[in-house]
Amino acid sequence: MAEKKAFLLRVDRALLDALQRWADDELRSVNGQIEFLLRDALAKTGRTPKARTGRPSSET
Repeated sequence: MAEKKAFLLRVDRALLDALQRWADDELRSVNGQIEFLLRDALAKTGRTPKARTGRPSSET
């Protein structure tokens, strides 16, 4: 599993409430919903990060 890094996100209360309702509809946490939306936006714009294996490269 990829390493997770915590960070603080400040959002308007109305936006957070809307995200909570959407997350509830899709049986996700708000955090999971935000991560889903970010990954979807990255994929749609061709900016998905490369997967890291955690192993050193064999190239020298």
